[in-house]
Parts: sequence; structure tokens; C-alpha cells
Amino acid sequence: MIKIGLIKKGVIIRHLILPNHIQNTKNILNWIDKNMPQDIFVSIMAQYFPTYKAKTDNLINRKLTKKEYKEVFNYLYSLNLKNGYLQELGNCEEEYVPNFNLTF
Repeated sequence: MIKIGLIKKGVIIRHLILPNHIQNTKNILNWIDKNMPQDIFVSIMAQYFPTYKAKTDNLINRKLTKKEYKEVFNYLYSLNLKNGYLQELGNCEEEYVPNFNLTF
């Protein structure tokens, strides 16, 4: 079972779940579980939303569904990972993104 808390030292692997790419996330989590030290920290991020050209890509032009999130959640808890964080699905990530349309 993954512990909840504040990381104070060590390495943390951050992974962003992409829509329609849940198997890739499972593969990465499985690799981490099999190849990294038991005390490694894993941060699974669920805040993806499409911007710029991703909005035109049919595979990633949307946020994660609750079903996709739950599938990753269930898989994560089936592994032997002990330390980490799983971000909850949110509704308002876009409002925190800076305007990258500026040119220089």
C-alpha cells in the first residue's frame, strides 16, 4: 500500500498519465516496480489537458476519463510500490496555465 506524506529526501519519479495511453502508464509503473529500489518515490499525475497542437490529436485531445483514472489507480495498488502520490482528477487545471502565445 502506498503511504501518504511529505517527501523529505531521495528521488521521486513523476509520471503524467495521458488519455488513450493507459497501457503505457502501466508499463512504466511495472518497470519502476521491477527495476527501481523499494524506497523510490513515485508521483502519478492526472492533470493532463490538451493544449496547442494536442487539441487536434484524436488520441490526446481530451482529459482523462474517470474510467482511465480508476484503471491506473487499481493497477498502481496491485504493485509492490511503497512510496508515492497519486494526484486526484481535477476540473480546473487550465486556469493555472500561463499564456504561452507570446512571441519574442
